[in-house]
Amino acid sequence: MSPNGSDRSPRRPMRRKLLQAMTAGLVLATATGCTYKDFPRLGMPTPATEEAPRILSLWQGSWAAALAVGVLVWGLILWSAMFHRRSRSKVEVPPQTRYNMPIEALYTVVPIIIISVLFYFTARDETKLLDLSKKPDVTVNVVGFQWSWGFNYIEGVPGSTGDAKTAPELNGIPDRFKKEFPANAGGVYDVGTPGTRNPETHNPGPTLWLPKGKTVRFVLTSRDVIHSFWVVPFLMKMDVIPGHTNAFQVTPNEEGTFLGKCAELCGVDHSRMLFNVKVVSPEQYEQHLKDLAKKGQTGYIPAGIEQTPHEKNRETNNL
Repeated sequence: MSPNGSDRSPRRPMRRKLLQAMTAGLVLATATGCTYKDFPRLGMPTPATEEAPRILSLWQGSWAAALAVGVLVWGLILWSAMFHRRSRSKVEVPPQTRYNMPIEALYTVVPIIIISVLFYFTARDETKLLDLSKKPDVTVNVVGFQWSWGFNYIEGVPGSTGDAKTAPELNGIPDRFKKEFPANAGGVYDVGTPGTRNPETHNPGPTLWLPKGKTVRFVLTSRDVIHSFWVVPFLMKMDVIPGHTNAFQVTPNEEGTFLGKCAELCGVDHSRMLFNVKVVSPEQYEQHLKDLAKKGQTGYIPAGIEQTPHEKNRETNNL
């Protein structure tokens, strides 16, 4: 009985608040726009390339490991709070455990094992995703600049003459990438502004066209500062660095128009550096290149800042 003569326990309001908080948390976790089909992806979009499932698997595995560690830690915290509280033991200071070598060894070994496993799978998948040994079917030089994107389609297109391997506009691209360029690739280009809109979806930014089922290599160059090329459903992004050329390749396997954006804070209008990626059949892709040539968009736009001497030396030593 409480001091005022009431049988009401002072713990009941606290228990009621705890129940209300747990109920609110459950509602917050379940009342989202995700369906049961979306839940296994844990916030990731539906993969749209042959390589994307590997990234999704790594994401899911990392979450599974984090959840397992979280459940263990939460369980230990709750167990300690419930069974070692002062009101239960009636002891001001409970027995202290010091210099317990097995426990201290466990605290050291378990995190090392967890980090080692995560490192192994990350390194394995990164090696596969960045492998450029396969010759691409299509090569696109993605040019980042404040505040939009340009796309050099490095291919031989009727109506366009020249050679990408010697084009002065592409001097910023290292020779190790130019060796894979098609011979006599006059090329075509497309370039956008923050106000450019996709004519079909009306989404902001220029539109990069890609052929379904073909291996596409992106050669990333910048004209000014560091940007980041991110096609959201490809689950893959990479920095676009001035004076350093990055590259990766994917094989789109879903037709449609997807959103892309700059994922690196690059200045005041960073949020406007948006673009679209339209994956179509190979025949539609070839026709699009011909349409660009008919519009007079032949040749290439400047790729960006040339490699620094330090970067050239690094690549020469790694060859």
